[in-house]
Amino acid sequence: MPLEQIAGFLPLILLFVIFYFLLIRPQQGQQKKRKEMLASLQKGDRVLTIGGIFGMIKEIKDDSIILRIADNVNVKMTRTGVDRIIKDEE
Repeated sequence: MPLEQIAGFLPLILLFVIFYFLLIRPQQGQQKKRKEMLASLQKGDRVLTIGGIFGMIKEIKDDSIILRIADNVNVKMTRTGVDRIIKDEE
């Protein structure tokens, strides 16, 4: 392969490397943190769902949770519907 052909691919390779470090790698880190957060959910945690509903985890099963959103109002949902755990200072 002549040197000119290799030099022609250099900008494409450089673009891929930049794309990897600016987009793919940070997204993988965010996915890892989210997976760890979902695995660490416990009964009694106050959470915010993806839909914007605040509630407290009443029960946890394999892939689902029972979320108490008001007095005598419980919602069954998947773990993946949880956006974040609400800390006491929030």
